[in-house]
Amino acid sequence: MTNPIALSLTVVLTAISLLHFAWAAGIYWPGKDPVSLSDKVMGARPGAGLPPTWLTTLVATAILGGAVTVLMFSVEAWDGPWRPAFALAYIAMTLVFLARGIAGYVPALWRRTRTTSFYKLNRLYYSPLCLLIAAGLVVNFILG
Repeated sequence: MTNPIALSLTVVLTAISLLHFAWAAGIYWPGKDPVSLSDKVMGARPGAGLPPTWLTTLVATAILGGAVTVLMFSVEAWDGPWRPAFALAYIAMTLVFLARGIAGYVPALWRRTRTTSFYKLNRLYYSPLCLLIAAGLVVNFILG
């Protein structure tokens, strides 16, 4: 049986992945067009546009892979030969979310975004969510 932390992390990562897949498919939420979406989720300068669809799809796939990794690493009955690979991927993912969460509070990294909606949203939601995911991953790793 998988613990509630692993299930929660899997659900959150899957939801984030689905949002990225939706963006790749041309859905602009929480914006209303490509420019407003870029302003809210990337902090890109006006006219910079969105990343290529293939890149957004790659990110979505990586996050979904992270959700699968959490689930597979946390299944107690699953102790196959791939467990060390999942553990390594799990640790790498934890470090990525931790670094992204901390980076949100390093002003020099976001200097060019100060006039965008992203700047505020990053400090209020995106970075804390990344730190929360990293903390959940650490706790789940200890429990697993």
